[in-house]
Amino acid sequence: MLAASVFLMIGISFVGIALVNTLGGLGLAVLGAATAAVLGGIGSSMGVGMAGEAAAGVTSEDPEKFGKVLLLQALPGTQGIYGLLSAFIVMFKLGFFGGGIVSPTMEQGWQVFFSCLPVAVTCLLSGYYQGRAAVASINLVAKRPEESGRALIFPAMVETYAVLGLLSTILLVMLGINF
Repeated sequence: MLAASVFLMIGISFVGIALVNTLGGLGLAVLGAATAAVLGGIGSSMGVGMAGEAAAGVTSEDPEKFGKVLLLQALPGTQGIYGLLSAFIVMFKLGFFGGGIVSPTMEQGWQVFFSCLPVAVTCLLSGYYQGRAAVASINLVAKRPEESGRALIFPAMVETYAVLGLLSTILLVMLGINF
């Protein structure tokens, strides 16, 4: 899975080079938004996939536990939402959804690109590791269903770092860059 992420990023890099050569700073800013959305989605898909496998196993043995394990499986999906939210914030800042599209300088384009990295990297990694924590929690619920409330805390702790990455990106994009 990680190898697929690396190949995807290489592909995005080639597209990014074309965007930068064609659109300059605007291309860099859009590439930053795309990076946030794509890496957040990759992290979420890895985490939700791992947790889904464990949840399916538990549900096949005891269908009554479906509701308890479904919530644990869904938790790693938030990283994809954070990445997408960050991409939309960048697009709003660039004027894509009303008004005229701004033409940032190369320096401003790099600022936007690097401002998107906190959410991109934290969501990629926390999505994966939250999935692992969710799998462990699903296994806990399988053996001790009465502990489902406590089991929820373990993957929720990993969520903290995705939220911090999102907050960093929002602050950097909204307050740190002026066009």
